[in-house]
Amino acid sequence: MKFGKEFAAQMVQEWQEAYMDYRKLKSILKDILRFKQQNKEPLTMATTTTTTTKGALNRRASLYRAFSGLTNRYKPVSAMKNNEDEVILVSAVQEGGVEGDYQTMFLMSGEEGGEFELLFFRRLDDEFNKVLRFYKKKVEEVILEADELSKQMNALIALRIKVDNPVVKGTDMVNLADKGFSSNSSSLSHSHPINGGKQGRTHMDVIQETEMSNEEEMKEIDNRHFRPAPLDVLNHVKINVELETPIATLRSVIKSSKSDLSFSKQELRTAKEKITQAFVEFYRKLRLLKSYCFLNQLAFSKIMKKYDKITLRNASKAYLQMVDKSYLGSSDEVTKLMGRVEDTYVKHFANGNRRKGLKTLRPQAKKERHRITFLYGFFSGCSIALIVAIIVSIHARNLLKSQGRDQYMVNIFPLYSLFGYIVLHMLMYAGNVFFWKRYRVNFSFIFGFKQGTELGYREVLLLSSGLSLLALAGVISHLDMEMDPRTKSFRTLTELIPLFLLIVVLSVTFCPFNIIYRSSRFFLIRCVFHCVCAPLYKVTLPDFFLADQLTSQVQAFRSLEFYICYYGWGNFEERSNTCEESEVYKVLYIVVAIIPYWFRFVQCLRRLVEEKDTAHGLNGLKYFSTITAVAIRTIYSHQKQKTKTWLVLAAATSGIATMASTYWDIVIDWGLLNRNSTNPWLRDKLVVPHKGVYYAAMVLNCVLRLAWMQQVLGIQTVPFLHKTALVAVVASLEIIRRGIWNFFRLENEHLNNVGKYRAFKSVPLPFYYEYNADKSI
Repeated sequence: MKFGKEFAAQMVQEWQEAYMDYRKLKSILKDILRFKQQNKEPLTMATTTTTTTKGALNRRASLYRAFSGLTNRYKPVSAMKNNEDEVILVSAVQEGGVEGDYQTMFLMSGEEGGEFELLFFRRLDDEFNKVLRFYKKKVEEVILEADELSKQMNALIALRIKVDNPVVKGTDMVNLADKGFSSNSSSLSHSHPINGGKQGRTHMDVIQETEMSNEEEMKEIDNRHFRPAPLDVLNHVKINVELETPIATLRSVIKSSKSDLSFSKQELRTAKEKITQAFVEFYRKLRLLKSYCFLNQLAFSKIMKKYDKITLRNASKAYLQMVDKSYLGSSDEVTKLMGRVEDTYVKHFANGNRRKGLKTLRPQAKKERHRITFLYGFFSGCSIALIVAIIVSIHARNLLKSQGRDQYMVNIFPLYSLFGYIVLHMLMYAGNVFFWKRYRVNFSFIFGFKQGTELGYREVLLLSSGLSLLALAGVISHLDMEMDPRTKSFRTLTELIPLFLLIVVLSVTFCPFNIIYRSSRFFLIRCVFHCVCAPLYKVTLPDFFLADQLTSQVQAFRSLEFYICYYGWGNFEERSNTCEESEVYKVLYIVVAIIPYWFRFVQCLRRLVEEKDTAHGLNGLKYFSTITAVAIRTIYSHQKQKTKTWLVLAAATSGIATMASTYWDIVIDWGLLNRNSTNPWLRDKLVVPHKGVYYAAMVLNCVLRLAWMQQVLGIQTVPFLHKTALVAVVASLEIIRRGIWNFFRLENEHLNNVGKYRAFKSVPLPFYYEYNADKSI
């Protein structure tokens, strides 16, 4: 793989604009090479012959040249002097006594084509200064965060002493700590200026979080050298009660989220969990910052070597020496901070087990397994074979014109269609994951997946193909058992096949054992629970993103309602039901369709109250208009004698909801239709290189939005297509539209993160210092 592609692949995507623009510099070098090739004198036959002869003589003479060493590090002094041709002079501009940007003076600008090389070094300086400023800024941020974590650790250790009340070798730690001795564990960093800056650091203190054996610790206590953390820090600290449960949310209405410490074990456990998360996220930030430094240094080295190769000069040595001596190449704050974080985490959160601690701090990258590819290919092939078998069976037995056709479509088809909706949605999500990865959209960070637990498109395809295989096997077995004279007597068992499939799917979903991607299943269940309990939970992106998915699965919810009615109150043994005649069923039919939109509506209200952003209020009005449209349209569809009044109401509310939702999809969620954009009617930044994809997506979104108005538009029946089949087709079109929406919605979120260099999630810290307003990192 070429370095340019590898460089782009290993970037922190949210920081991509802060990296050296390797592609731009490489394009300038191509211009230099093109100029040299165009101005190179053509070689005649005689010149070629002479050159060949000279080349042979030079190769023979090289046999007697002094050996330069296997590593090219040893060179004769005479050779070094002959090759040292000064090409550039690099200097740092002093601004107010502080070292500022670097500037390179090109000494060969008077040569032919020198203007191209002069442009190259100007752009190179701009890129280096950009990288240097960004790196300095981030180092300052992490050191400030290290100071905050140090304060949190002091409070945690003091709380641990207060709660555990330890007695070691007859020494009461609480009484010893109350005497006000200073803490033995120093802060994670000491403040020193960076190159004379006001808030920088250049020197880190020596790591003191060293592990000691039990004998050394006892000896230290016996010698009275050991001093526990002072407990007076607890007098200046309150604990943050994060609103993570409905009860906590209700309590916060009448009580502040910050409360005095109660010195309970539950309080200590919660504080420890939050600080553990903060350390893991902080260490991840340090690792990415170190990777940023290394990649950019490597990029400058690669581009300067390319310059030397093209121009036949020796400028890379001087420039790379400057890079090594600059703050980017000489600072070691990040490395030392990583060492201190590792030692602190191992000691306080891994019980001294270094391997266990580093395994948590450095999670392994997820490995692609060949058996997953094989299994989803096998399941997909079996599913296709079953589809063909079902089509052949229907055609051979002429089931489309049989007397039991309507009975089957009304009673059995809605039961199996539930699995079809789920499989289709999973297939769309698999496509989303594939294209998110292809265009480097950091979906795992946006959703908040734990590193190494996110499902790739292969895993999603495996689950969807497995579910489709199970459902299709149920369909074909249902048909065969019904038609086979030997199994007609087991009619009750035949009718229970869909219910059995549903029980299997629910059992796997809620299975507590660590099988079939338990972390992903529990993440989904947790997000669903947050949606159900909205607005009692703080709204996060995974929660409202899932609620949006549920709004496209209205027909799946209605299928679940039909399961309850058919097997609970219907005569499933005779394949008949009276659900449509029940007034309760009709009311629930409306309520079930409204529930997903209600989730989003109350989520918008919660965000409006918390963030004071009127956009969330407008979004809530959009969902309220959709709730009204769905309710009126459903009432209209259930009327035996349809009136014009209800038709006008259904058309008006559906039209308003459709226009509002379409506008919000394209302009707000996707960030498109920007008239002043560099890309006409799109947005300034696009991850997909083909602009036509965005125009096609906008048109397709508008068309598919109209599909749900088929009842209002009078499209109730289609030739050769049953009414329930038409409903399934419309529901499938909505799921496809949602899949398209998913990609561009997360693309826009990713670009917002890129614009703000937001590559880490905010972790709430447990302790709140009354004199410090910062509560999270």
